[in-house]
Amino acid sequence: MDRRDFLKLAGVTAGAAGLNMSFASAKLARAEKRKPNVIYIMLDELGYFELSCMGNEKVHTPNIDRMVSEGMRFTQMLAGSAVCAPTRSVLMTGKHAGHTTVRVNGGGLALLEDDATIASMLKCAGYATGGFGKWGLGDAGTTGVPEKHGFDTFYGYYHQVHAHTYYPRYLLRNSEKEYLPGNTDDFYEGETFAHYKIFEEAKKFIKSNADKPFFCYCPWTPPHGLWGMPEDDPSWQMYEDKPWRAGQRQPTDSRVYAAMINMVDRQIGEIMDMVKELGIDEDTIIFFCGDNGGQPYFCWGDPSTPRPEKMPYPHGFIGPNLNPETGERFRGGKGNLYEGGLRIPFIVRWPGKVEAGSVSEHLGYFPDVMPTLGEICGADVPTDTDGISFAPTLCGEKAAGREQDEHEYLYWEFGRWIAVRYGDHKLVTRRNNKGRAELYDLSEDIEEQNNIAAEKPDVVKKLLAFADVAHTKNKVGTYLPGTEDIRFDGLKVRHH
Repeated sequence: MDRRDFLKLAGVTAGAAGLNMSFASAKLARAEKRKPNVIYIMLDELGYFELSCMGNEKVHTPNIDRMVSEGMRFTQMLAGSAVCAPTRSVLMTGKHAGHTTVRVNGGGLALLEDDATIASMLKCAGYATGGFGKWGLGDAGTTGVPEKHGFDTFYGYYHQVHAHTYYPRYLLRNSEKEYLPGNTDDFYEGETFAHYKIFEEAKKFIKSNADKPFFCYCPWTPPHGLWGMPEDDPSWQMYEDKPWRAGQRQPTDSRVYAAMINMVDRQIGEIMDMVKELGIDEDTIIFFCGDNGGQPYFCWGDPSTPRPEKMPYPHGFIGPNLNPETGERFRGGKGNLYEGGLRIPFIVRWPGKVEAGSVSEHLGYFPDVMPTLGEICGADVPTDTDGISFAPTLCGEKAAGREQDEHEYLYWEFGRWIAVRYGDHKLVTRRNNKGRAELYDLSEDIEEQNNIAAEKPDVVKKLLAFADVAHTKNKVGTYLPGTEDIRFDGLKVRHH
């Protein structure tokens, strides 16, 4: 049977699976009696320091902290982009922001029909594939819908803007609308809390596929706001009596934000307990990360009081990019290419394979996830990926049978801005160098305050040359004719 016939049987188009695949060593996968299950949990907008294991005293995350104690925490695994849709595109396609299809937060922008994804790669390797949460890479009726890119099933939000409410009128299951009782698209109130539904569907998928290899992708929306959650949720009840009232739109916002992080932490604990009960704990590798850098919300404190001359919480009340131990702050945040926009929490747990309680300073980013899963799961990886497998870092170079490779450079672009990482040096500048080039040595200046471009013009020149090579012309997917009835038609919100 040739590869094209195999892809047809797998239910994936030849292009979506990526016909140009490498047949690199799959020693890690072959060494196992069964291929490992993969659960990939990604929270929307979670900041690097918004976990209690990172010293945050406002947010309680005991189960994620347990993941850290039982797995590996990465200090330099960086996002694919600075906002939601592009970073998901980089993660799913294994191509950096200069090559991936979706590069801006346009809402309904779609993958191309022949884009390969992690799901299509693993589906061709015999995996059951499910996604639960916020897709963001193609509205219903486009070439980018997840069921055309390797997912057996996807339940949640397709269109980027649709995910802005936790009380939507409907969610999508393989492009079919499922209406949720009592919801009006309101940002804060409704009868059916969508994230509960998404979480339950993810658990059902894991249980129903426990006897075979599966890929469960959970790009969950919390704690991204606008924020509203059920008043009887245990996490909200934990925070509702907190004396702090920092918020932007409602005095309860910062409490709900912290409660949402705790809620997802509780659910992650349920998933870890479930895989143990199913007897597949040692066969399951769990990834946990944020999607892009954190947003410094709630800077002004209590909105009911007159604003002081200076913001009482200039780093944000929760402090997503503020190191509580050193007082250092990653510059910027979501929406830009400074460290605050790219640094994310990244944790991997795999009992017996990944060293418990370990911390890695390996430098990598989202394009690396596809080749890493390909190596671990014994799947053929598209040859045009920009990623490098970090399986030797995860499982040890002896188990992987090779040394860990390193990137020559890492590349990002967003809007008019580009960033290039070369060892400890990082260049941030406008595209085509229209504006002052900024060069930072992150080993000495993690806050990116000391521009050394004038001192190292040769390094600037070298990094600009990398950027010229890294960027290609962008082409995106399209809506298909006759699909008007299933496309996202906007939020019918009731404002408070």
